[in-house]
Amino acid sequence: MENSKNEVTLEGYAGSDPVITKFSETKSMARLSIARNEFYKNANGDPVNETHWFNLVFWNKKVSLIDGLIKKGTKFCITGKLSTNTYTDKKNEKRTSTEIIVNTVEIRSDEPEPTT
Repeated sequence: MENSKNEVTLEGYAGSDPVITKFSETKSMARLSIARNEFYKNANGDPVNETHWFNLVFWNKKVSLIDGLIKKGTKFCITGKLSTNTYTDKKNEKRTSTEIIVNTVEIRSDEPEPTT
């Protein structure tokens, strides 16, 4: 798999305000989820709206780019790469989480997510 690629592009709406953690003057991280709506018709022809949630991680300069610009409901687009982590929870059970490490971000609109 010499030429394999790990790249994700998503457009959607912020599920919350970013949660920012500062480790030092130059190192910071922000966590945020993005909602991606998928509309289609099922086998009976009924309209279906499915919402898919993705966890995003922003590092350092990208944190300062989104701080104050992205808040709950903001429409934006990202590119990034998938990262999978394995950890042991408080009940001593092994868990796996997948998140997207953001490379680029673009604000699409100041309009909040439509309600229908």
